[in-house]
Amino acid sequence: MSAIVTIQNLSKRYGNFTALSDLSLEIEQGAIFGFIGPNGAGKTTTMRILSTLLPPTTGDAWIGGAQLSRDPAAVRRQIGYMPDFFGVYNDMRVWEYLDFFAGAYHVPAARRTGMIDDLLTLVDLTGKRNNYVEELSRGMKQRLGLARTLVHDPALLILDEPASGLDPRARIELRELLKELRQLGKTILISSHILTELAEVCTHVGIIERGQLLVSGSINEILQRMQPARIVQVRVLGRGARGMDVLRTVPGVLDVSWVPANGAPPTNGAGQPAADPAAPPGEAAANPPISDGPGVLRARVQGDERLMGAMLANLVRGEVPVYSFHEEVSDLEDIFLRTTRGLVQ
Repeated sequence: MSAIVTIQNLSKRYGNFTALSDLSLEIEQGAIFGFIGPNGAGKTTTMRILSTLLPPTTGDAWIGGAQLSRDPAAVRRQIGYMPDFFGVYNDMRVWEYLDFFAGAYHVPAARRTGMIDDLLTLVDLTGKRNNYVEELSRGMKQRLGLARTLVHDPALLILDEPASGLDPRARIELRELLKELRQLGKTILISSHILTELAEVCTHVGIIERGQLLVSGSINEILQRMQPARIVQVRVLGRGARGMDVLRTVPGVLDVSWVPANGAPPTNGAGQPAADPAAPPGEAAANPPISDGPGVLRARVQGDERLMGAMLANLVRGEVPVYSFHEEVSDLEDIFLRTTRGLVQ
């Protein structure tokens, strides 16, 4: 997949203060790219630069082949920008609001009526077509603002904190709308410091802190780089020692620990300190001997689904009473917490 956005060595300084430092990044066409970071990390600065509203101190960017420094007008034709806080004209009707911006983007008058109807259908505001903008709720105004970014059919949407201030239902509706826009061929750059807003919708993420990009890529790629081994959790009704012996014979199982159901610290089955399979090497706790009661076997493994199948088959043949078998999957919060240091500018 080709990149629709290419950023090279982008920086923004205000005197001695560096808001953005040497940012280089590519965003694939058709992606929903989540730009993640705490308040003041540099997300809005980046988006304002890409939207041609703020000149960079150094560096450059290309959007849809148009170079930011040489042809900002061509860049504007490629993008639809929705800032965190945007102005609305309360004394306009909803259709008039969209018609006004369509005219600003030189959309021919003959095309506007059908285009406005299509956009209102897309954002589920058809029933509010003749209402004044001031009569809309916060969530409806956000959807209207998103429709406004689409009047000139841009290839890239740049959305800065679009779910800010929305209630839970409006947030869910916005996520579904973003997925639908992606299916229509749009690429979306969306920022947030609330990870739950992005976890279910983004295909790629970039994490920024104090103006510096720490990591970027697809969520799966980042997880594989951060944790090359997979963690499998097996809940058993008993025979934990037998389960450990069985799993250790399976090629691809790197190590196994036992977590008793009574909440005692994990053990390696020999009264030795057992490292958490997901923790860095050397992190261990004092542990009691393994018991025959219920508990959890946690295995650190390196292999594909065939390895998982062999593990489960061997446990069944070894008459270990398994009642749950699954892989522990890291999420966006894990990536963020393991990447950032909690620093603010």
